[in-house]
Amino acid sequence: MALVVVRGALFGELADQVASEAIMALLVFTAIGWIAGWIADYLVRDAVEVSFRRRVDWYRQGVAESVRLENKPSEES
Repeated sequence: MALVVVRGALFGELADQVASEAIMALLVFTAIGWIAGWIADYLVRDAVEVSFRRRVDWYRQGVAESVRLENKPSEES
């Protein structure tokens, strides 16, 4: 927005024209920011979910292994 105001001041444009251009610039960059934020949110959520699922699988395998070792008949008997 500041760039639009500076450009308007340099070229001697009217205030209402500069204000409308500045508002349009804000809307464009708001849309760009929203899209970038949505993509970042999706990527972070996906990474956290994948990490969580791997950790749960690792835990389940550990529990299954410990149960298998406990139920294994000993060779000393």
